[in-house]
Amino acid sequence: MEYQPLKYIYKPSGIEGANTLLLLHGTGGNEQDLLPIADYFGNRFNVLSVRGNVSEHGMPRFFKRLGMGVFDEKDLQFRTEELIHFLGVLATKEGFDPNKIIALGYSNGANIAGSVLVTHPDLWSGAILFRPMQPYQVMPAVKNEKGIPVFMSSGKSDHTVAIASVKGYQEALNNGGFNATLHQINTSHGLTQEDIELAVGWFNQNFK
Repeated sequence: MEYQPLKYIYKPSGIEGANTLLLLHGTGGNEQDLLPIADYFGNRFNVLSVRGNVSEHGMPRFFKRLGMGVFDEKDLQFRTEELIHFLGVLATKEGFDPNKIIALGYSNGANIAGSVLVTHPDLWSGAILFRPMQPYQVMPAVKNEKGIPVFMSSGKSDHTVAIASVKGYQEALNNGGFNATLHQINTSHGLTQEDIELAVGWFNQNFK
């Protein structure tokens, strides 16, 4: 299979050398979904929102799955490399630094962001993972040399993702050199205002 481009929306900050906030939607979403959330983070960075190339019964996703909570890891690996390739091409076209990306992903989007983190641990500057799952059943040996910050939030009553598994994922990231923090929210799988406020606070502490 050849890499395909992704549909996207790009909003430059007008600031030279700015970070780029990369928005990665959940299952059934699109490149419009997370733009309102990006507004909470201010205007000192570029915003890039992309749509996943996989369709599941008409619902966009970033990679295939075999069942609820069971990922097609071969496709995940391919789509991870496809996304990285696309970002490199787009960085040249739009004029942003591909090494100054902070990913913000929700659910399926958080999971492909996590795949990038563990397969290319020094590529991005940070990540916000709302309702993440560990992307691979057997995690690759990860060694991040920069202590890249990672924000994670899970719902205490989320029936899609067990808190215990997310704690194990956080531990694996920290053991691999990341600085991952996990927040447990009194909600289920959907995003809340508390998620956003905690993420904005984390962002402002880590990215000036």
